[in-house]
Amino acid sequence: MKIIPLAFDSLGTRSMATYVEAEDCKILIDPAVSLAGRRYGYPPHPLEIKRMDEHWAHIKGYASISDVLIITHYHYDHHNPEEPEIFRDKIVFIKHPREYINKSQLNRADFFLSQIKGLPKELHFSDSKEFTVKGAKIRFSEPVPHGPTNKLGYVTEVSVFDGSYKLVHTSDIQGGILEEQVKFLLEEDPDFVIIDGPMFGNPLQNMVRVILRTKVRMFLIEHHYLRDLKWKDKLKELYIEAEKKGVQVLSSAEFLGLENDLLEAKRKQLYKEYPVE
Repeated sequence: MKIIPLAFDSLGTRSMATYVEAEDCKILIDPAVSLAGRRYGYPPHPLEIKRMDEHWAHIKGYASISDVLIITHYHYDHHNPEEPEIFRDKIVFIKHPREYINKSQLNRADFFLSQIKGLPKELHFSDSKEFTVKGAKIRFSEPVPHGPTNKLGYVTEVSVFDGSYKLVHTSDIQGGILEEQVKFLLEEDPDFVIIDGPMFGNPLQNMVRVILRTKVRMFLIEHHYLRDLKWKDKLKELYIEAEKKGVQVLSSAEFLGLENDLLEAKRKQLYKEYPVE
């Protein structure tokens, strides 16, 4: 299996866009990218905007060669309704637009569906379902809350299996604080996990459980946690347990052999170093 993180917080933008090749199937999960509207009282710095544009071009390039596009929920760092052409002639799996959804995402889902109408080769609601495409088994969790409550709506977690190796991409479960969120990870028993870390102050024990109770060997922690420059200091317990079991805990940038570039977390610093008139 080939796994390529395309745009993530450790790479400088809000995204969890991931390209996967499993058997003969090419899959793109959450083809979108965005930036925080304001951080530390500042709007996005021009360097962040430039990075976002670069990442979006990168995502579109991989979308063009993908067989399958997946939308786990309707936040703008996970779906982009403004460039619907990327969905033309694709097999598209989307979070159910009317079930287990809050009002904000319901409205966004309606708009998204109107934008892509008639474009996909196939369009499927994915919640709790399993599909086989070109030899790849793609399984989706039941809808689970986006974080510790359902205030922000629901997401679907995604499992991709090529017959010998399995990836689970959690979408926004914020570290799997709830039992219903971590259940899918434990059931799937993946080799490779891409998980969005919890908001700071939330417990780490369920991420530790996944490391101890599955066969995972590569554990990419991303998204919310990478919006704090001291994120590694707050993961000491996780690193200790992972090292005991021989599990690598990395950011997407580190997995790609790059330096972490936390532009959002450095926004105030960017404005000082590169003033904007």
